[in-house]
Amino acid sequence: MGEAIGQILPYGVAVALSAFPIIGVVLMLATPRARSNGPALLLGWALGLALVGTIVLLVSGGAGPSDQGQPADWVSALDLALGVLLLWVAVKEWRGRPRGDEEVTLPKWMKTVDSFTPVKALALGMALSSVNPKNLLLSIAAASTIARTDTSAGAQAVALGVYVVLGALGPGTPVVLYFALKERSKHVLDGLKLWMERNNTAIMAVICLLFAAKLVGDAVSDLSS
Repeated sequence: MGEAIGQILPYGVAVALSAFPIIGVVLMLATPRARSNGPALLLGWALGLALVGTIVLLVSGGAGPSDQGQPADWVSALDLALGVLLLWVAVKEWRGRPRGDEEVTLPKWMKTVDSFTPVKALALGMALSSVNPKNLLLSIAAASTIARTDTSAGAQAVALGVYVVLGALGPGTPVVLYFALKERSKHVLDGLKLWMERNNTAIMAVICLLFAAKLVGDAVSDLSS
């Protein structure tokens, strides 16, 4: 189990740094339904991560290493495909980063958060973690990494739980600050929102590039051995 948890720690941190759920939570915490919508989006985010991870683990049953310690060829091929896709995302994010004083383009749903209900916030959180390409690829890669370790189903479930908790730290931090600091949290959350808006694309480009290099390198090494 320790091996599985150690392997997915970087993926959990990478997902936690996703800007849109963090910005979305901050925006919802400034609405009249802040006390319900903020936690609802956070719950949806965690459920989406858990759903993707569970599906991959179920599909990948039996993907553990062979007697020689090598993963199945299809697992290495999946890593290679994920690496290439993450490389494409990294290039796309880097090319789309704001330059100088260029205005940051945010999703249209961020302009309508005042009208969100808790159910809609929950659904949005699930969509951001399970449908957004960057987060989906990272979750698939994390679950695939867990599946290829020689651990029991229970240990894999614990490792997936650790991944979900880590991934929830990003959008969870504004929620904790809101309830802990109350009115004093507004200045801190506004600063966090502005910083994430300006640096989101650069952060995700670097993260995707690093994981693309790791996945492609591991896949090439496994397939050639």
